[in-house]
Amino acid sequence: MDNDTNKIFAISSAALQAQDQRLKIIAENIANANTTASSPTGQPYRRQVITFKNEFDKALGANKIKVGGVSTDKSAFSRKYDPSNPAADKDGYVQMPNVQPLTEMMDMHDAQRSYEANLDVIEAARTMMVHTIGLLQ
Repeated sequence: MDNDTNKIFAISSAALQAQDQRLKIIAENIANANTTASSPTGQPYRRQVITFKNEFDKALGANKIKVGGVSTDKSAFSRKYDPSNPAADKDGYVQMPNVQPLTEMMDMHDAQRSYEANLDVIEAARTMMVHTIGLLQ
């Protein structure tokens, strides 16, 4: 396998790992979309946001994508009237997580598409490598 093929596999593999992490964060957000605090003074689940960064791989001689970090979304919580909830304030309102399921589903779709695109790149590189080997025989 030549150096260019190694680069293709390494770059796409790093991107697959980053999108996998992104999908896990999105799944966690969706799973906690209705997780409220256990008391009126507590806070509900706060949406997690993943960031990416380019990292130069000296051995490879190319940039690869890497997870830059995971932080919390500081946007405001919504309020819902639910006086029977243990987290309700004196007026009967409960703070709800700042997770928007529709936004999460759109992000999930985008992450899936990116993941599939990188799988396609790996498959194309593998196919070219197999054809090249076939020509050399």
